[in-house]
Amino acid sequence: MAVFPFDRRPFLVGVVHLPALPGAPRHASTMSAIVARAVEDATAYAAAGFDGVIVENFGDAPFHPGAVPAETIAALAVACRAVREAVALPVGANCLRNDGAAAVAIAAAAELAFIRVNVLTGAAVADQGLLTGCAHDVMRLRARLRPSLAVFADVHVKHAAPLAERPIEEEARDAVERGHADAIVLSGSRTGSAPDPAAIGRVADAVPHVPVVVGSGLAASNVSKLLARAGGAIVGTSVKLGGVTEAPVDAARAAALVRAIGR
Repeated sequence: MAVFPFDRRPFLVGVVHLPALPGAPRHASTMSAIVARAVEDATAYAAAGFDGVIVENFGDAPFHPGAVPAETIAALAVACRAVREAVALPVGANCLRNDGAAAVAIAAAAELAFIRVNVLTGAAVADQGLLTGCAHDVMRLRARLRPSLAVFADVHVKHAAPLAERPIEEEARDAVERGHADAIVLSGSRTGSAPDPAAIGRVADAVPHVPVVVGSGLAASNVSKLLARAGGAIVGTSVKLGGVTEAPVDAARAAALVRAIGR
């Protein structure tokens, strides 16, 4: 049975944005350097008082719409394992753009606590083309490899649009009731942009037994709006140096966000 990794509300999860991994078009670094940078960012989040971290292959654009190649899975697993060994926090993975099965496998190999899946149920049109729900694979693989793994599922995910427009609260209900998601993630339209607070409220009412998580755009300046109904947030861009997604974690910005939520 899945174990939700965060007891405190609201919880903060810091994003470790990996540079391009082996096989990606912009790959230009050694794995040793990639891992060292990942550990540095994860350690900075832990020192600031964050509750967890999530590692993703952010630098691999353009992303595969479905299954990623073996070298991506291997590299992401190595980075995740190093981060998990470096910090005493729950660690998760997101295998972009939507390889939920690979994320489960990585979580099993690296002993992770949770994963994020951008399109667990339904379908969306993105710059990769059509992204389709993978709950049928994810949940069966979780049951075999790591039953305790929590699955965070986006609805109306950023950088995409639903293939068929439905109320966001109905999408959330399907993700929980039919896709077995353990948390629902709401993001803005792009990386670093905030979701609609009203949508957060509607989803929270629709799925009251699972946390709603802000998936992008949280900053010290909008905490009261975005976390009024959300149980936590996944945060990256706003706590990076200069507010640049690919930059290292800014210790001062990260600490300011922790203070802003009342810690």
